Formats: sequence, C-alpha cells, structure tokens
Amino acid sequence: MKRKPILMAGIMLSITLIYISCVHEVPVPSDTGGNGGGSIPVSGQPCSSDSVYFVNDILPMLVSSCAMSGCHDAASHEEGVILTSYAGIMKEVKAGNATNSSLYKVIVRTDGERMPPPPAPPMTAEQIAKIKTWINQGAKNNSCDRCDTTSFKFSTAIQPLIQNKCQGCHNPNSLGGGIDLSTYAGIKASALNGTLYGSVTWATGFTKMPQGGSKLPDCEIRQIKKWIDAGTPND
Repeated sequence: MKRKPILMAGIMLSITLIYISCVHEVPVPSDTGGNGGGSIPVSGQPCSSDSVYFVNDILPMLVSSCAMSGCHDAASHEEGVILTSYAGIMKEVKAGNATNSSLYKVIVRTDGERMPPPPAPPMTAEQIAKIKTWINQGAKNNSCDRCDTTSFKFSTAIQPLIQNKCQGCHNPNSLGGGIDLSTYAGIKASALNGTLYGSVTWATGFTKMPQGGSKLPDCEIRQIKKWIDAGTPND
C-alpha cells in the first residue's frame, strides 16, 4: 500500500517534465517538406522582399522551435498538434487573420503557456513578425528561390539560417546532442569539429539536421561550406 504515493509521485514528475519540454494548445502542420524527405523544394520563382514564404521561412522555423521529439512532430503529436506539415499548421491558422489564429496567439503569450514553452527561449520579434505577416498575407503554401551562394557572411547568411532552422533544438535550454548553436562561439566550434557540415549534409555517422525536417536546400549547404572554408569568420 505504501507504494502508491511513490508511484503517483513518479507519474506527476513525468507529466511535469513533459509539460516543461513541450508546447501546449499550439496550432500547426503542413504537407510540404515534413519528416526526413529530401531537400526543401523551391519553386524557382524569385523571392519578393514584401512576402513571407511558407517553405522557405515558416516551416523550418516551426520544425526547429516546436516539432522536436516529445512535442509536435508526427510521432509525438502532443495534444494532437503536428507542426511538420502545411495541412497540420493550417488547422491552427485563420488565413488572413493572425490575431485570431491559435498559432499566433500562443507564440506571443508571455506566461508559461507560450510556445515554445519555458524554459526554452521565446521566438524572436523578427520570427513572430514573419509568422504574423505570412498569416495576414493569406497563409499560402508558397516558396521561392532566394538563396545566393555568393553571400555567406556570418551575420547576414549563416547566423539567420542557423537561428531559424537549428537553434530551436540547440540552445542553452535545449541542448540537442549537447550542442549550443545560439552563439557565434558555439556555431564556430560545431563547424570546426565537422559536426555542422556533416549534419546538414546528412553524412554517414552524423545526426541528420534539421532533425525531423527536410534537408537544407543545396544552396544553403553551399553557403555553410563556403563560410567554413573561409575560416568561419565572425563577419
């Protein structure tokens, strides 16, 4: 009989850990690019600076921040929410109306119910603005070809790429594989030991990154390679 309190304590601890590591009442998934397919497809259409694109911007951001194992990937689907496909994400979005969309509401919260949940860092103001703009522009399943392999500066190419597609799983509060990609020093260390390039190219012996998502476009992989070959400058 004395085992019951111990058993209940264990159950409550497990629930608490799940709550801390995953997101609640989130909306989201999509048909484009989920779960380990090939490189993210692009339409060949030039990008407009006035538009936000689902395949290029929104899906990688949500996969990195919300669709890790135990939360909103296809296997875990916490609270029935899957954030790895367009169809799933649209269940939580009202096209043309960000402020009425569950997805937007939960990422702008400042309490324990926000997404990603504490202690994970919140999305940046720029990321939130992109999601809001994408929804208000009709939440289209759109893509474009914006990558420029001649541009591989850390501040304008590499850091934004890592922030939007990798940092959700690799920050001080969520050290996937023990790797922190939230700082230049962390990104540089991962680049110099071969982990960064091995992971994004899905090389044998490395964990595929982004994990649970599509492989980075070839152009972005070339940008990373050029930056590494240039000596990983903090430029």
